[in-house]
Amino acid sequence: MSKIVPTISSGTAGPLGVLHLPRLWMKASLAAVGKLHDDYPAIGAGYDSMVLDALGLDKGAFEAYINENKPSYIQLENWVLEQKGGSLDQAKVDELNAAITGYIHADDTRTEILAAAGRPDDGTIKDAVNLNNLDDWSIFHSQEIAG
Repeated sequence: MSKIVPTISSGTAGPLGVLHLPRLWMKASLAAVGKLHDDYPAIGAGYDSMVLDALGLDKGAFEAYINENKPSYIQLENWVLEQKGGSLDQAKVDELNAAITGYIHADDTRTEILAAAGRPDDGTIKDAVNLNNLDDWSIFHSQEIAG
C-alpha cells in the first residue's frame, strides 16, 4: 500500500475558521497510522507549528490526542475548543490566517516547485499556499498516477 500525499490545502479552514488546521489534522492522522507519505512531517516547523503556537496548543499533547484517539476533524476542533476553555481568540486566529496567506517562499523554493510541476516561473505565483498546493499535486501525480 502506498503512503498518502496530503492534498488538503493550507488555505482551507474548518468551521473554527483556522487556516491549515484541516491539513495539520490530516497529516498527523495519516502519520498516526503509518500512512503519511515520507516527504511530509506529521507536525513540521512551518505552518504546523504556526497553527499550534497561535492556538496555544502543546505539540506533544496535540500529537498524543491524534495518536490515541484518531479523531474526526470535528472531534479535533471540539478538543481544541476544550483546551481553550470553549472559544478561540479571534484576533490571534485572524493574525495567523493573515500570516499563512501572506507567506512568500524564497525564490529558489518557488523555482524548484514550479519546475517540478512543469510550470514556467513567470512571477505570477509567489505565495506559499499556492506553491505548496502545486508541490503536493505534483508529488501525488508522480507517485500515484504517472507511476
